[in-house]
Amino acid sequence: MKRILVPTDFSKHSEYALKVAAQIAKKNNGEIFLLHMLELPTSGNDALSSSHDMPELIFFKNAAVQKLDDMMNASYLDGINVSKIIQFEMAFDGIIKNGEAHNVDLIVMGSHGASGFQEMFIGSNTEKVVRNSNVPVLVIKHEDESFSADHFVFASDFSDEIKKPFEKVINFANKFNSHVHLVNINTPNNFKSTRVAQKTMDEFMSSFEFKNFSTHIYNDINVEKGILHFAKSINADLIGMSTHGRKGLSHFFNGSISEDLVNHAKRPVITFKI
Repeated sequence: MKRILVPTDFSKHSEYALKVAAQIAKKNNGEIFLLHMLELPTSGNDALSSSHDMPELIFFKNAAVQKLDDMMNASYLDGINVSKIIQFEMAFDGIIKNGEAHNVDLIVMGSHGASGFQEMFIGSNTEKVVRNSNVPVLVIKHEDESFSADHFVFASDFSDEIKKPFEKVINFANKFNSHVHLVNINTPNNFKSTRVAQKTMDEFMSSFEFKNFSTHIYNDINVEKGILHFAKSINADLIGMSTHGRKGLSHFFNGSISEDLVNHAKRPVITFKI
């Protein structure tokens, strides 16, 4: 977690994310890229098209620079190398592109969640980043002056396709000295006996040398509720999942449990792309 991207829209939730990113950076001797995207409406393909006068563009950019400078002067960033980035681009596109351009290994975002029609048809930029980012995305919902991941819930079906992203889970857990609570959620529509579920988890973990974990089988009416209820039952610090990054009709009809968690969980959520 040496190179951390923190998108900001200057909201209190993005500041919560920056404060957590600062704690992670200090713990890992890392650096932060603080990103603000200026989403100006356009009449063409270029954000700097003739639909905006140059003085207007300069005004918005200068205002953003001043706000970023104010954020970078916060005491909680003392001793951290922080780079500010301002671009004229749609937020989601800019976040993904800057993550790749700066070779970051973690994106930390704030979110207040989405619901109703907004959740179904529009979704938040955070959801879109969770769905598409190739690096882990940590979503922060509330202010946390002392972020920890002592009790880290990782929910999965523990199939073979999870093994590669699980290497990143182990890397994260080792950096935070986390005890990882591996949980398989049993639902009426996808029921496994305890014996079968436990065998699947044991065989999955036999591929790794990681030892700081425990296994759990939890029954609930659906996977999302099962994860939330289990995390609450052990007072988890963090919830983790792998995401398929489904798009188009497949995503619309099947949805994404990871994105639902990002919207509905009160605890921090971290996602790892399959």
